[in-house]
Amino acid sequence: MNSLHLFLPCAGQVEPLLAAEVQHITQLPAADIQPLRGGVAVRASWRQMLQLNLHSRMAQRVLVQLAHAPYRQEDDLYALAHEVAWEAWFTPRQTLKVEVTAQRSPLKSLNFAALRIKDAVADRFRDKTGNRPSVDTHRPDVRIHLHLQAELATLYLDTSGEPLFKRGWREDKGDAPLKETLAAAMLAASGWDAASGLPLYDPCCGSGTVVIEAAQIACGIAPGLLRRFGFERLLPHQSHVWQGIREAAQAQEHAPQAPIFGSDISHRMVDFAQRNAQRAGVAHALQLRGGDALQRMPPSAQAGVMLLNPPYGERIAAAGRAGMNVAQRQQQGFVAREVAEGNDGGEFFAQLSAHWKKHYPGWTAWLLTPDLKLPGKMRLKESRRVPLWNGPIECRLFRFDLVAGALQPRTPNAPQGQA
Repeated sequence: MNSLHLFLPCAGQVEPLLAAEVQHITQLPAADIQPLRGGVAVRASWRQMLQLNLHSRMAQRVLVQLAHAPYRQEDDLYALAHEVAWEAWFTPRQTLKVEVTAQRSPLKSLNFAALRIKDAVADRFRDKTGNRPSVDTHRPDVRIHLHLQAELATLYLDTSGEPLFKRGWREDKGDAPLKETLAAAMLAASGWDAASGLPLYDPCCGSGTVVIEAAQIACGIAPGLLRRFGFERLLPHQSHVWQGIREAAQAQEHAPQAPIFGSDISHRMVDFAQRNAQRAGVAHALQLRGGDALQRMPPSAQAGVMLLNPPYGERIAAAGRAGMNVAQRQQQGFVAREVAEGNDGGEFFAQLSAHWKKHYPGWTAWLLTPDLKLPGKMRLKESRRVPLWNGPIECRLFRFDLVAGALQPRTPNAPQGQA
């Protein structure tokens, strides 16, 4: 167990960020860490696997590679899985689930491929012990992953269980929340460093994903402390080793190194964020307020970093405004957002950038969006654009360095992305 071949899948374009995180967590030499398409391969010990599950903010899972070979048909997959010593990892009394992913595989049915892997595992246990494990697709004790390429098949054992973005604190959430792993990637890509003491602010915080991730980083809180893991059900697991790693992580927690702020036009979302922050152990480390992003003043005298996934389309409209009359909307502070509405959100973003240029000089704003024309709508020129994937959606994380000054009106022929 001192030389495991691990694979840590992650969102597209996050691979170099994850590789740097893996090196920081494990202190492994660069030769043992290899960024690949869709994840990072790592040669590590069992103990380092435990540490990666506990501390990684950007990995989706931590998988142990058990077999890798060419294939042409389903019988080749059966043979590959039957040779794996599954009995060294779990018992036939435990339930299992087989999941399959593929890229350019010639096989017609991934479900049939999964069935052949399940049959091979069950048959090996029957041959070795006389008993077969059963399948549980909802709450399995053990998860097996098969990845198929055009000619190569790889079998993995999942040591994480539930995906790692499930930190254990999010019980209240709004519509289409960011995954915690993507929020962590945004923070890493922005270069924000809590140790610098630089303030961080999300003016469209929703249920608090970005600010809670930032607050945990600022307090040195490991992301996996509140949850359980798949490796706890595997035969090599030693509870005293795991307990020691958890206690070492808890000993590293400290007072927040940087101020964290969040606000949202929906007071309901702010309440959700507050409750999530309480469960995450960081309610003391961040300040949450209600208020429209078009009206909120800077939350600190020191200029810092804004990091947000801004609303689009119908989300630009204030939450809960349906059915209200104008007087009610004015009373609840929704008018600024409504005035800025347009079919593509252009007026909203133009007013947002005008508000920032007037009140946030010296701040750096990072916006994650699938809209490549966003700089043109904001009438700002980005200083950086970082590709990131939000699930299947290709996005850009745009950086804007804010300086004081009035916006110039756009002309019909003005090129997009010009300030």
